[in-house]
Amino acid sequence: MRAMITVALLAGLGLAGCGGGGSRTSGDVYASRFASGPISRACLASDRRARSPELCGCVQAAANLELTNSDQRLAVSFYDDPHRGQEVRQSDRRRDRDFWDRYNDYIDRAERLCRGL
Repeated sequence: MRAMITVALLAGLGLAGCGGGGSRTSGDVYASRFASGPISRACLASDRRARSPELCGCVQAAANLELTNSDQRLAVSFYDDPHRGQEVRQSDRRRDRDFWDRYNDYIDRAERLCRGL
């Protein structure tokens, strides 16, 4: 399941944009399964069979809880340039390490929240 969500996340990272996210507070994620933002739009635009409005909205809701708007835009950029993602992951810069920690928290939360969609 983690692989499917990770693939959906990576497949969804092809579109850059603004909006959605920035809210790092908790909330009713289940009511946010149709959340919209750059990650959900990218997810819906992907060619993955597993994509659905529910899954992509849930993944966006997880991003809204774990990632800032800027984080989401950076994550979306990795799909157009996967090497950029590797550079950030392997970077020694504090900012990149902090982002990657938040990104991993996001993936973990998305896996938990979106399991079964």
